[in-house]
Amino acid sequence: MPASFPETAISTERLLLRPLEEGDAPELVAMMADELVLSWTDVPQPYTAAHARAWVREQAPAARAAGSGISFAVTEHLTQRLVGTVELRHTDWRLLSTEAAYVTAPWARGEGYAVESLLGVAQWLFEDRGFHRLELRTAAGNTAAQQVAQKIGCISEGVLRSAWIVRTGEVGSAGEESRSDLILWSLLPEDMDPEPVPLGHGRALRR
Repeated sequence: MPASFPETAISTERLLLRPLEEGDAPELVAMMADELVLSWTDVPQPYTAAHARAWVREQAPAARAAGSGISFAVTEHLTQRLVGTVELRHTDWRLLSTEAAYVTAPWARGEGYAVESLLGVAQWLFEDRGFHRLELRTAAGNTAAQQVAQKIGCISEGVLRSAWIVRTGEVGSAGEESRSDLILWSLLPEDMDPEPVPLGHGRALRR
């Protein structure tokens, strides 16, 4: 049986990262119907309720069972509102390395939630799961994602040339596609801020 992540939740100062639920589908559809999501991700367009249900019911459980990754819904403690997602993928259990991909809902941008959720995941990976490396890949033109990588302490390792496709056009359509470089970022345990984190930050809640 392959190694795999446990079904768990991660609590930070303002956020709860928990398994995806079927009730998240309407907010997932609204989140993905956004110009920035169209531009920088490979999320299907138009993103429908069927796509959301397939992720919740089939794709996320299958990835966790196979050991390739885990998906989290990012919610506010105060309101329980869905404010984003974090997905770990391409996990290498020999190297104890994985890649993070995330989406922040348009109604939650500017609050620092991407940084907080990724730091929570990184602390859980390094301290609770014994991982040694977390990777992020950002499109060359996605300066907001590059700032997030820098804020969590990632080191830029170089450029993967012509390794991604970005889309422009009307949200809900396939969009016009063009090739883009990717910037490869890495975070190691020693890159983490040594200052104490707020109570609950990065703490795993067993299920």
